[in-house]
Amino acid sequence: MANRNVTLSIDEEIYEKYKQHCKDKAIALSRSIELFMEEQLQRYTEGGKNK
Repeated sequence: MANRNVTLSIDEEIYEKYKQHCKDKAIALSRSIELFMEEQLQRYTEGGKNK
């Protein structure tokens, strides 16, 4: 699977806090966001398959 670079607008304070959280937990920021997106897809679709 290929990766894609994206540009997002995120509240600066939230971004900085989350970036520090990821650093403290030794989690890659981009991977953390990717996992969040996968979880959202699972939550809002039937087993990740589009309705």
